[in-house]
Amino acid sequence: MIHLHVDPLTALGVVVATAATDAAYVRFTAAVADRMRVPAATWSSVWYLLSAFAVISYTENWIYVLFAAIGSWIGAYLSITFMKRRGPVAPH
Repeated sequence: MIHLHVDPLTALGVVVATAATDAAYVRFTAAVADRMRVPAATWSSVWYLLSAFAVISYTENWIYVLFAAIGSWIGAYLSITFMKRRGPVAPH
């Protein structure tokens, strides 16, 4: 039987957790690109800790995957928006 009940607090928690997870992933990637070992390792551990809540939540009910996708988009968008530029972006 398909379980479509959505708990609003869990859905919000999944959105926030995945937004924070993606923000941590972007920061992790930036630290790796800059070859900064301690920040990269720290952001990596934060990334995994945050993702645990979302994964546990949506393995109980697949509908939360949609909320995880929304949070992921928000987290990546906001983290890129607020990152400081290090110089001109090279054209591709």
